[in-house]
Amino acid sequence: MAVGLAISSEGSQYNGRMTSFVVLSCMMAAMGGVIFGYDIGISGGVTSMESFLKKFFPEVYRKMKEDTEISNYCKFDSQLLTSFTSSLYLAGLVASFFASSVTRAFGRKPSILLGGVAFLAGAALGGAASNVYMLIFGRVLLGVGVGFANQIMLTINIRFFCAPQSVPLYLSEMAPPRYRGAVNNGFQFSVGIGALSANLINYGTQKIKGGWGWRISLAMAAVPASILTLGALFLPETPNSLIQRANNHERAKDMLQRVRGITDVQAEFDDLIKASSISKTIEHPFKNIIRRKYRPQLAMAIAIPFFQQVTGINVIAFYAPILFRTIGLGESASLLSSIVTGVVGTASTFISMLIVDKLGRRALFIFGGVQMFVSQVMVGGIMAAQLGDQGGIGKGYAYIVLILICIYVAGFGWSWGPLGWLVPSEIFPLEIRSAGQSIVVAVSFIFTFIVAQTFLSMLCHLKSGIFFFFGVWVVIMTAFVYLLLPETKNMPIEKMDIVWRDHWFWKRIVGEAVEDSKIEIA
Repeated sequence: MAVGLAISSEGSQYNGRMTSFVVLSCMMAAMGGVIFGYDIGISGGVTSMESFLKKFFPEVYRKMKEDTEISNYCKFDSQLLTSFTSSLYLAGLVASFFASSVTRAFGRKPSILLGGVAFLAGAALGGAASNVYMLIFGRVLLGVGVGFANQIMLTINIRFFCAPQSVPLYLSEMAPPRYRGAVNNGFQFSVGIGALSANLINYGTQKIKGGWGWRISLAMAAVPASILTLGALFLPETPNSLIQRANNHERAKDMLQRVRGITDVQAEFDDLIKASSISKTIEHPFKNIIRRKYRPQLAMAIAIPFFQQVTGINVIAFYAPILFRTIGLGESASLLSSIVTGVVGTASTFISMLIVDKLGRRALFIFGGVQMFVSQVMVGGIMAAQLGDQGGIGKGYAYIVLILICIYVAGFGWSWGPLGWLVPSEIFPLEIRSAGQSIVVAVSFIFTFIVAQTFLSMLCHLKSGIFFFFGVWVVIMTAFVYLLLPETKNMPIEKMDIVWRDHWFWKRIVGEAVEDSKIEIA
């Protein structure tokens, strides 16, 4: 089955179909999201398991079980404990740089081997850990695998630094413009599937008698990693890449015809060649991206991944079970609550896939931002009024907090979750795409690491105010979208410069520079 479409833009019409070739390619590419989600979800679950804490973080276990003087908000405050979670993202950032160089120098298959070995070694080391150093080193190896394996998958179509967050670029290049939002949001949906799988596994392994179930949780990271590593061998190159890397126009056109499911692809193919020709005149993309004409893309490359991390979602993604334990729920109930939030997040992302190309990016960003802000303020208010430094909150209030957190997660699930990857993946012209996506990934990794490393300490010091802190950021980012982000739905990537020239603010910056460039090209 294939769905026909035709995209009109500035006199050009792109024809194509949503082919099974595109669907299967993108499903395999999105497996990178499953790995990313699993690694996010698994760490939060095991760090709330009493047997895990007792073995590796006895001081935290003592504060949780025996210290009656310490504040509820500070029981889990440990830089060593947060290092277990955050080390993966720092390692992934560093590994991505090396992965890019290795792949360019030695090719894709050696990189596949290195990434696969790192994944399997990290999962094995985590599952067999006997001390905290083995545990953290296992997470570091998983981070190395994340950097390498996803670089492998994307060197098929782009020749630059990447990581799990770069999977959306592959999806955006493969998808027809009219369905780009739905296809691209599949990445965040796969992240949700990975996190939900981790939550389910944690809930099951926590019940294993003997207290060693966390070993299964950590070792199971090898399963999605193995699928991705093997699948990367069979993923096709995109037409963009065949033109850009090999200058093989005949093969590129054949691939475009296969991807679109029709033979009449000349209009789109001509635009790809034109964009590639422009990009090859750029010797230093990182110097080029700071030029005035690319100022909007540079601003979005920094702001969107930064804002995505300061929505406060990592409070839930990394530490939901710990948060639920903070408000007085038991070990099993906390893990079960994480499953509930995982289901809500995954379902809301699926809804986003269905409506993003109809309602557009801006509407979902703004609606989701308002929803997140209201729920955060209400959670912060309840915790400020009901949860003191000692004791817990009533069961009724605990359920209300859970419901409000689900509302917050739903808001993120159809706005900043998937759109935080979608918009950066579709706004860069080919000549700065490598530099732009590198900046997006670097900013995302850096602030994921920072938030993961500092959250438990912030919770201890700010207490219920942590929700108001993130709420302020949600207001700022929603205003940013409302004022500065143009609508990008249905616009072909190669024509995306139009949205900046038509925007009330950015046209003052890029308008003249873009017109000059057109004259030079002509």
